[in-house]
Amino acid sequence: MDLIGARWRKSIRSNGQGGNCVEVADNLPGVVAVRDSKDPSGPVLAFDPAAWRTFVSGVARR
Repeated sequence: MDLIGARWRKSIRSNGQGGNCVEVADNLPGVVAVRDSKDPSGPVLAFDPAAWRTFVSGVARR
């Protein structure tokens, strides 16, 4: 997976004090990438944009 050009962002609810956060890059064509903010060179999960929207929508309802 080519992540060149990925713009990673944290949740606005992240407190910025090194807590348990994930970063999301949703500017890539055809993929939404997710990684652990504490291990930026570690593994990345990749989601189809439609699947990511479904996930975020489900979490927001909780």
